[in-house]
Amino acid sequence: MNGQGLGLSDRVAGMASNQIADIANLGRDDPAVIKLWIGEGDLATPDFIREAAEQALRDGHTRYTYSHGLPALRRALADYHARHWRDATGAPLSLSPDRFSVTAGGVQAMMQAFQSILEPGDEVIAPVPTWPNLAEIIRINGGRFVPVPFRVSAAGRFSLSLDDVVAAITPRTRAIAINSPSNPTGWLMPRAQMAALVEIARARGLWIMSDEVYGHFTDPDPETGLPRPAPSFLEVTTPTDRLLVTNTFSKNWCMTGWRAGWIIFPDGMGQVFENLSQYNTTGVATFIQHAAIAALNQGDDGIRALVRRTMASRDVLLAALQAVPGLRIVRPQGGFYLFFGVHGMNDSFATAVRILREAGVGLAPGSAFGPGGGNFLRLCFAIDPALATEAARRLTAFFQAPAEG
Repeated sequence: MNGQGLGLSDRVAGMASNQIADIANLGRDDPAVIKLWIGEGDLATPDFIREAAEQALRDGHTRYTYSHGLPALRRALADYHARHWRDATGAPLSLSPDRFSVTAGGVQAMMQAFQSILEPGDEVIAPVPTWPNLAEIIRINGGRFVPVPFRVSAAGRFSLSLDDVVAAITPRTRAIAINSPSNPTGWLMPRAQMAALVEIARARGLWIMSDEVYGHFTDPDPETGLPRPAPSFLEVTTPTDRLLVTNTFSKNWCMTGWRAGWIIFPDGMGQVFENLSQYNTTGVATFIQHAAIAALNQGDDGIRALVRRTMASRDVLLAALQAVPGLRIVRPQGGFYLFFGVHGMNDSFATAVRILREAGVGLAPGSAFGPGGGNFLRLCFAIDPALATEAARRLTAFFQAPAEG
């Protein structure tokens, strides 16, 4: 039931169900299922982060605090960005802590971002296939989602044409939303293309909404072997550009259930996001913020280890699935998903249900990700390599089994 006839807002009554959650709910409590449907790894939150929360509870940090977030947390966020990204001159990225606001996860950060800029009927352009929450968040806030399909090469490689983006701009366009590395495609936006998009947005007075949650999940620099985060729009913009960047503690620090994230906004918008935080959630639980400080200040080695483990599992699955006839497998440039095509599949949701029932592997249907996704399935490989080996065995057996009838 979608609430029709109950007097609900049209925006709420018309919300689509999330097909990824629909699949997960079919097997969430089955311990025999290898759960690769949601963007969540298989590791518990590291001990040092949990211990920081426990200590904060013992110390009585259970009361209201700053709606923007603890000053120490916003300082830690600024320091974290300086350690991992560089500005146009090559110097460590210098961001004022006053440009950060702590949110109840990355979804809430995105919700506040669009609350801050959209009027009814405003259009937001985004490459597709994309994370299903994006279109619904835009619509809930009165906006109109305008999909621009990725271009797909004969080999299955995804790319974005800025000419296609420009062609989609109308007088109602308010923002361009980018997720790089991309969920679900694994596409990574080059820094030069980011800079070019910034110039397009500046010339037309548009906002860029950048979801950068998978920024660390990339291959190391081929020359140095050192970790190399994905480019960020923060590296090619000024503090006054119309840029909103959202992020989360969920992925890098295995904190999906904690619901903590952040948004970075231009100079001069501090009071706007103070108000949005106050009137949306009043703020994030204080003891969780203390845990987040520990994650940022002590967690860099853990991020590097997590990325190595994740990419090892990616390589296990790539090696196995690339050998299966009828599957189109492309090595993702970033993130922790395989978005693979299945020859002859005409209903990805039904196929995902079959795989769950018959192979005991939970995958996300490509149809969940909007236009262009229907012939694909998505697999999250942020798992132990041994589990990836078993998932590859089950999936290979499923796709190589003779067709019924």
